[in-house]
Parts: sequence; structure tokens; C-alpha cells
Amino acid sequence: MEGTNLLITRETDYALRILRALAAGEQLTSGEICQREILPQNFAYKILKKLNKAGIVHIARGAEGGCRLIADLKELSLYDLMGIIETKKAISSCMEDGYNCTWRQKFGAKCNVHGNLTKIQRVLDDQLKSYSIYKILFQDNGD
Repeated sequence: MEGTNLLITRETDYALRILRALAAGEQLTSGEICQREILPQNFAYKILKKLNKAGIVHIARGAEGGCRLIADLKELSLYDLMGIIETKKAISSCMEDGYNCTWRQKFGAKCNVHGNLTKIQRVLDDQLKSYSIYKILFQDNGD
């Protein structure tokens, strides 16, 4: 579908796969992770750096180097992961901080679109927060 905007980007999908590869607790090189999860090496390393900066994984350099999971996947929600990996999670640009609504400026009235999208955003955020990464990766959903 042309021009499709995804709520969960390819980068977050790859982050989930990286965390799945590291979930057993072993230290793996980025190459090993990419091979196990069929990920492009340059993209995976960029994601690993974000996960490292957020304290989710530890990256050790050198001959004995590699990546190791240091966070509890039961405590990390999909909402949290999306915040680490992606720059924004809003369903509409009018939900972003500092958005300048030209409609509200022109008409000087409350915008029902914004109000209803805000309600939807809250429900969506609550759902994203309710799913731990562990649950997404390892619990059977019955399908």
C-alpha cells in the first residue's frame, strides 16, 4: 500500500527481533544477531546503539566483545520501546507538542478532531503500555 504510515516502524520491529535474540542471556555480536534474526547489519547496529544508550543492552567492544541484554523484558513495555527507538508515537501531527493548529487559530474554537484524537491516543498509549516485550515475544496469543 503506497504511502502507508505504520504505527510500529520497521526499526521497532527490528528492535523486537534483536531483543528476542538476546533474551536467552548470552552475549552475541551484532553479526550473530543479524544472522539469527535476518536483519541488515548497518540498521541493527544503529538500533543496538539506541538500546545501549537506554540501558536495555550492554555493548562490549574488542575481541571478546558483543551485546548482552541487561534489562528485564517483563518490565519493558512496547510503549517504552517505541519511545526509545522512534522519535514520535502520536497518531496525528496535531497530537505533537508545539503543534500550531491553523483551524483553531482561524476559528478560535475548540477542535473536536483534536479532542477525539486525544482520547484515541490515550487508549492506544494505555494498550501499548500494557504489553511487556516479554509478553509480545514469548506468550502464545492463541492464534
